Amino acid sequence: MRAIPALTLSFAVVLAHVGAPPATAQSAQSARSAQSVRSADLLVRHAHVVDVETGRIARDRAIAIRGDTIIAITTDAGARRLRATRTLDAGGRYVIPALWDMHVHFGGGDSLIAENRLLLPLFLAHGIVAVRDAAGDLSPSVLAWRDSVARGALDGPTIFTSGPKLEGKNSIWPGDLEVGTREEVDAGIAQLQAMRVDFVKLTDNTLAPDLFRYALGELRRRGIRSSAHIPVSVPVREAVDSGLRSIEHLSYAIRAGTERPGVAAGGDVMKTFDEATATATYRLMAERGTAITPTLNISRILAWLDQEDHAKDPYLRYIGPGLRTTYTWRVERAATADAAAIARRHALYDFTSAKLPLLQRAGVLILAGTDAGFLNSFNYPGLGLHHELALMVKAGLSPLEALRAATINGARFLGRDGRHGTVRIGNAADLVILDRNPLDDIAATQAIHAVVLRGGVRDRAALDALLAGVAADVQRLERTPRTSPEPRPSDSARR
Repeated sequence: MRAIPALTLSFAVVLAHVGAPPATAQSAQSARSAQSVRSADLLVRHAHVVDVETGRIARDRAIAIRGDTIIAITTDAGARRLRATRTLDAGGRYVIPALWDMHVHFGGGDSLIAENRLLLPLFLAHGIVAVRDAAGDLSPSVLAWRDSVARGALDGPTIFTSGPKLEGKNSIWPGDLEVGTREEVDAGIAQLQAMRVDFVKLTDNTLAPDLFRYALGELRRRGIRSSAHIPVSVPVREAVDSGLRSIEHLSYAIRAGTERPGVAAGGDVMKTFDEATATATYRLMAERGTAITPTLNISRILAWLDQEDHAKDPYLRYIGPGLRTTYTWRVERAATADAAAIARRHALYDFTSAKLPLLQRAGVLILAGTDAGFLNSFNYPGLGLHHELALMVKAGLSPLEALRAATINGARFLGRDGRHGTVRIGNAADLVILDRNPLDDIAATQAIHAVVLRGGVRDRAALDALLAGVAADVQRLERTPRTSPEPRPSDSARR
């Protein structure tokens, strides 16, 4: 039977997607949808489809996929007219868009390239089909992986990367592009453009505030997405006004509540934070399109290193020995804290995370990102995103708001929401099938029955095989002597 191209699908097909009219009208449209589509490569039947934009659930649906694209969503009764090469019975399970981790790191030096590459299957095994690499010291490898995944030569999530970040001279972090003049900022941006990075990241370790401001202006002028740690002497409102597109880590956005006209930020944020002042800046962020990536998971882990022993974490079997060694730096720093510093660490995390709903209510685009990768101790690539979603809900977001942060919001930030982030006709066939309803309990995102990636199905057995393969590769690496130590931040980072 001749397959009709997706572009010729009737208006009835379009109306059959999630959010279409209910009851009789939808049933009639679903039937016509099935007649129009006729054939598919994959048909997912008996699925409860979650609309992450509205929170509605379309029950007992069939999702027809041709190639890497969803070509119809219809009632299961209407699916009887469809012919598919393969049929997957979801059995009344819940289908969500596949997940995006909007803040990860690949790095640790050239000796850890193989270990970093082993992280890619961990993302897929946890339903994560896109990651945003927020800088490291392996940019040539990450860019090569990005392009290989895009052409189907490497199995992994879609990668968006900043390449090396812009920093000042004598940065503590290996791999940075160090700049000390406006001319060097211009040259650095030109170099990043030549590398075809997806966004540019600025940080605040040694980058002079005036160069931070200049770089933001240049990035906005050139139409390049920017991401940043904001220097303490640059007000959050000013950075937003200057075109900053995303603030990385909630602690930087919290400073907005301490800033007053003519008064520099600083001191004890828990004593000086003013909700009305912060909310005014957060509304400006929403108006200007400045997103926030809270990265709660790494903050919580580091805050409680004094109480939680991760030495026997089962997930360590998937983390290479060199990457595990990079964890030591954070652990050593935490161990030097006295009782007062530890108590403040706990209190500061609780105070900061509780402010996340302020940004949500102000309309700020919230991005789910973990900060997982090298250095960030026990913050595990793959599993960490599910922990991040749970912490978002614990902080006061609804499960739906957290789910948006890991799906449609990331796609919107990167300008990919025309094809990604929702389960809709014409969108990419990237889906996660869950045993339970994540709108009732966000922990359900961990109950993965199957993942559909670019139209191909990975059932639970295949996902478990991915994990087993990584564990076996890590065991082989443990038996192979390393020839050089992994780079780590300079001692100045300990202060």
